[in-house]
Parts: sequence; C-alpha cells; structure tokens
Amino acid sequence: MSDFDRMEQSMPIGPLKLAVLESCKEFGQAVDRHIVEMRRSYAGSLPHIHPEYLMDSYILDCECSRFGSGEGKGFINESVRGKDLYILVDVCNYSLTYKVCGHLNHMSPDNHYQDLKRIISAATGKAKRINVVMPFLYEGRQHKRNKRESLDCSLALQELRDMGVSNIITFDAHDPRVQNAIPLNGFDSFMATFQFLRALVDTVPDFRIDPEHLMVISPDEGAMSRAVYFANIMGVDMGMFYKRRDYTTIVNGKNPIVAHEFLGDSVEGKDVVIIDDMISSGGSMLDTARQLKERKAKRVFICTTFGLFTDGLAEFDEYYEKGYFTKIVTTNLNYRTPELLTKPYYTEADMSRFLAMIIECMNHDMSMSKVESPTEKINELLNAYRQGTI
Repeated sequence: MSDFDRMEQSMPIGPLKLAVLESCKEFGQAVDRHIVEMRRSYAGSLPHIHPEYLMDSYILDCECSRFGSGEGKGFINESVRGKDLYILVDVCNYSLTYKVCGHLNHMSPDNHYQDLKRIISAATGKAKRINVVMPFLYEGRQHKRNKRESLDCSLALQELRDMGVSNIITFDAHDPRVQNAIPLNGFDSFMATFQFLRALVDTVPDFRIDPEHLMVISPDEGAMSRAVYFANIMGVDMGMFYKRRDYTTIVNGKNPIVAHEFLGDSVEGKDVVIIDDMISSGGSMLDTARQLKERKAKRVFICTTFGLFTDGLAEFDEYYEKGYFTKIVTTNLNYRTPELLTKPYYTEADMSRFLAMIIECMNHDMSMSKVESPTEKINELLNAYRQGTI
C-alpha cells in the first residue's frame, strides 16, 4: 500500500494550518504548495471531505511586529481553534533586521526563538495541537555540560513543552540525545541522506557508485553514524578523520583544532563524499578536503545539511580555485545568501517536498517509519541509476 493510499484511509487530527514565520517564508511557501498538490492528487477518492481539507493554501495569517524599543509581539489574524498547527521557523536567518531606538539590528537565533514563542502565545491554547518545525535546532550545539556550562538546548525544549508544544520536528540534530530533556513529547530528527544522493546523481554526470570509484568520509568522530549509513547503503568503503584539539585553551567557545588525523584505506584515484551536519566557519571542512586531495583523491564532494558559512565564502572560493573540492551540497532548510546561490560549486538539495510529506503523515496520524528511514527510496534510486534510467 502506498503512502497516498494510507492517507486516503486516514482521518486528519484536525484542519491543517502552517504558521510560516518570516524567517523561512520562501521555504514554507514551497512546503505549502507541495501539500496542496498532494491533497488534490488523492482527495478525489475520499468519501467525505471536510470543508477545510482541500484549500488553495494552508498558511496561517500571522506576523511578529516590533515597537521602537525593539520589543516585539505576535499576531494571529484568523481563528486557530481546533486546528493542527505547525509553526515553521529558521533560527539561522540573520538577513532579517529590526530597529532598536533608530539603530538597525540583525535578527539572531535568540530573536527568532522569541518570535516562535510569541506565535505560540498568540494561539492562547485554542489550537487542537501545536507542532514546531525548527530545521536547525535552536542551541543544538550546546547540548551537553562540560564543567560549569549552561544547558541551553534542553532548557529551550522544556520551555516549548511547558508552553503546550506536542511535537518538535528538526533535521540532523547535532546530538539527538537532547530529546531526553522531554522524554514524553514528540521529537523527530530527520536526515537528508536521500536528497544528498539525489543531488549528486542529478548534477555529476560521471558519478560512479562502486567501491573502486567512490568512498565516504566522516570529517570527525561525531559524523561517523551518518557516514557509516551512507557508505553501507551504497556499498562503498568509508574512512574518517579525528580532530586533535588543544584542550588547554578555548577560542570562540571551543578548543582549537591542532590537526586532522586520517583513519582509513587509500583514497587515491577515488571520488570522496564528505558528509556532516553543518558547515559553520568551514575551516575544519576545508582542511579535510585539502588533506584528501593531498592523498590523491580524484574529486571531493562536500555534503552537509546546513551551510551556515559564518566567515563568508572567500576561503571556499580560494580552495575551489585550487581544486581542493569540486562541489558543495547543502539543503534549503536554512537561509542561504544570494551570493552562495550563484557559486559554480554550489548545489541545493531541496527538502520542501520531504517536509510536506512529514507534515502530511503527522496530520493524518500515520506512522513515519518509512519517512524516518529512507532506505527503500535510496535503494530504488540506486537501482534506477545503475540501470541507466536516470
């Protein structure tokens, strides 16, 4: 039975509404379009349709505005009573600005998180269920305590739970174990593995998937599980780097990396795919790519869920010109600068349809086991690729 067949036989928990915050407006509109298309494709066979089941858009009329002092408030301009509400927020969108006493400020993750809470508060408990879609998990990198440190992510999750949030949907959480802070609430962290492979297959004509021509690399021990899954499902070898750090000093909140040490078979003459959850400043990723090329790798493809590029793109341009990497693939789950979208080495893995399917499954109260583990879809893609049909 297909996913669409299951949806035809399932009843939604409540009428669907998407509260798309300004931080992810374009992405949220794409998700909305996919949901509209999906429902139109199978609604014809439903015996009874709720008046709000088939709509031209499911986006809720809401906004967050600010006073001249910089303080904000959230508005919801239509009823949410009895609705299954999904609030979409991109806490990494620094392109948005607001004024504080005449001075221009860029929105920080803290500002976006506060806006999220404002919309939850504006719903005043009337929605049947509140779900938060936060692709980049707020404070997800501050997930554990070493000595006297704050536990920001755990506190944020508990705060959302106390405000009545039932489910939190995120992608490639830095450490999914942070869900232990809210063990009785829904917490789903999805991976972009299928979309990475699809992007490589679609944009690299001579991409060959076999042990003689391809290898998967983990840039550090934290990304091992991603690399192991990716390598195993493609039937290729993998290797890893581990970061040797100077634990006597702290720079920008972390211990600086002294060197990257490689563990694995020879990469000589092979294409390599580096897979990780994010590119922050990018220094570690670029050093990994450089070392792989020095070990005579044929081409280096970098795949990360979130491309933050916090130190800009100048160093990436330089390394690309030197031939240290061939392509960077990131998702459209977070804000990307217009400059990045024009780079010859950049490819986007579109996640909007994937998220639309996740929301549809949750709204219909269906199992998401197949969505969470895309092994079947990846195998279908690999079979089609090997048979030359794509």
